[in-house]
Amino acid sequence: MNTIISCKVAKSQSCKVFKSKVLTPCMSIVFSLFSLVSFSQVKDTTKVNQLDEVLVSAVRVTTKTPVSFSNLDKKEIKFRNLGQDIPILMNYLPSVVTTSDAGNGVGYTGIRVRGSDATRVNVTINGIPYNDSESHGTYWVNMPDFASSLESLQLQRGVGTSTNGAGAFGASLNMLTDNFAKESTGEISNSFGSFNTRKHTVKFSTGLMNDHFEIAGRLSALNSDGYVDRGASDLKSYFLQGTYVGKTTLIKALVFGGKEKTYQSWNGIDGETLIRDRTFNSAGAFTDEQGKDRFYDNETDNYQQDHAQLHWNEKIAANWSTNFALHYTKGKGFYENYKEDADFSDYGLQPVGVLTTTDLIRQKWLDNDFYGTTFSTNYKKDKLDVIFGGGWNKYEGSHFGKVIWARFASQSELGDRYYDDFATKTDGTVFAKVNYQITEKLSLFGDLQYRTVNYKANGVQANVVDDTFDFFNPKTGLTYDINANNALYFSYARANREPNRTDYEGGNVKPEKLNDFELGWRYVAEKIQFNSNVYYMAYKDQLILTGNLDDVGAPIRSNSEKSYRLGLEVDATIALTNQLIIRPNFTLSANKNTDLAVEGQSYGTTDIAYSPSIIAGNILVYTPIENLHISWLQKFVGEQYMNNIELPAAKLADYFVNDLNVAYEFKPKSIFKSIVITGLVNNFLDKKYVSNGYMWDVYPYYYPQAGINFLAGLTLKF
Repeated sequence: MNTIISCKVAKSQSCKVFKSKVLTPCMSIVFSLFSLVSFSQVKDTTKVNQLDEVLVSAVRVTTKTPVSFSNLDKKEIKFRNLGQDIPILMNYLPSVVTTSDAGNGVGYTGIRVRGSDATRVNVTINGIPYNDSESHGTYWVNMPDFASSLESLQLQRGVGTSTNGAGAFGASLNMLTDNFAKESTGEISNSFGSFNTRKHTVKFSTGLMNDHFEIAGRLSALNSDGYVDRGASDLKSYFLQGTYVGKTTLIKALVFGGKEKTYQSWNGIDGETLIRDRTFNSAGAFTDEQGKDRFYDNETDNYQQDHAQLHWNEKIAANWSTNFALHYTKGKGFYENYKEDADFSDYGLQPVGVLTTTDLIRQKWLDNDFYGTTFSTNYKKDKLDVIFGGGWNKYEGSHFGKVIWARFASQSELGDRYYDDFATKTDGTVFAKVNYQITEKLSLFGDLQYRTVNYKANGVQANVVDDTFDFFNPKTGLTYDINANNALYFSYARANREPNRTDYEGGNVKPEKLNDFELGWRYVAEKIQFNSNVYYMAYKDQLILTGNLDDVGAPIRSNSEKSYRLGLEVDATIALTNQLIIRPNFTLSANKNTDLAVEGQSYGTTDIAYSPSIIAGNILVYTPIENLHISWLQKFVGEQYMNNIELPAAKLADYFVNDLNVAYEFKPKSIFKSIVITGLVNNFLDKKYVSNGYMWDVYPYYYPQAGINFLAGLTLKF
């Protein structure tokens, strides 16, 4: 859902990728193979690459940039893309922890990077901001099967480089949608698996017609009962893209979106229930008038989100190219709850005789619009590469609630709203990035960003919010090529970020500040790629998750005056033989609040909530014969606290899970260009583990994840 009105946001704070895995609990995936959007399908590849390069460069980095990052493209995720969400597909990237409310990676999922929750990950689609303007969250359930329309994605850890949208405090995730194809293609994909999970996808492309026009599209339907009781999802999505390619012009028009109906599974379970009944779901529980325990059958979240984008890339001179984009997003939906013994006064109703409470069914609605423009200009000549860019975006959102049924209706009328709030947010950004080759071995990176934000809202603690923030975010760094195989880099980045709606509701209105220092070493040889990075992220007034939730399930954050994250990230791709490749990675970190004080009590130096000190993974890829791929994926996440005062009951145990992915591709001589058969066994050692949770006062609640489960798919390409 596109905001914070529901409990789901509270439980979806963490969140996956690839196609294979391996080795030890202290090592994890991701290979740093950088893939720019390729236009090799057309006759003049150089010119078309130049046309699209300004869009890519505005949001992405290369090994010439002193930033820690990982790339994934469609080739790396296609064998695992069987219905699970994008965060799950990113699970094996360095410093990444993921979770799923329903326990099987379908429905509401979350991601954390370096311990920072999803509200700190700046997500863009083709350079267009995707994070919800008020909550800062990203709700992947609104875009089911979006991975099937992705050309590639890049995850920048830390502050990263300047881009549009909310400031990055843990990472930036930049997604690029499908390229155009020169030749016409078609694809039908179907997958089935545990918990009655099934995905059906149809894709097509006309290819370049008259060497200039292409139309491509996708339709998807995804259903799952979920691992937890009644954690069902009914998801549908679409993607349609038109492309024009000229000698100096590239224009793309896109419309895409999704519709979801998901039975609520964000309540979690207490420790006793975790032992007794891991799949229990309390959502919708009530006792009827005869004293019988029942579950309301429509305790669901319902949301539709539609996006429109128009991109115009132009090469205006030998060294100049530009990108201009317009975008519009429409979101509308609600979640529905059965409430037992609700107070009349909470809904603006009068008592009925001596009765002051009633059973009722309520809906909490969102109806929002997000629109704006982004732009960038790239000048590249000899030793100098400069990008000027920015954007202007506006959000308008209605929050309102309705009672659709009550056992005792009092004076209510059909269609009455028991609250009716409105919010607007205007966000303007300009930035300039420079890469300058000082000497043959030494290059300088500079990045200056100015961002202004105005947020107006009513219904926040019965007050009207009208705040304006002006942020200046400088970044700089050096890259030194020791030789053809080795390079060192160092960077400094400053970031500022405004509070979200829930912070205002909780009385936290201080913006937070971050100074991010990164020192890295990259090694590239014929059979080995190795990346290591040391980071130090020093925060002022960081809005840390307390582990507690408010009365609608949104996570409560509070300012920690001083805090830091210090860590070492290592990842590698090693070809042991022509048939065997391993891709390990691990992160060791210390994540601390300094002199933490909570409600007047001092706790000294403590661990920041939801920040494990060890995250590791590995992918082992074995190709015994051509077109047969076998991947063994492993993930280890160390223990972590669900609050900041290190309460023993708030500790989540570490876990180590293993997946197995097998795919075989046939290439028939007629009818089909390719037939791909894929199998994925998740958690094949049947580990009983918990990846996320929260605190209700001093009592822990957990989100158990599925034991051994499988998905199998068949893809026909023609």
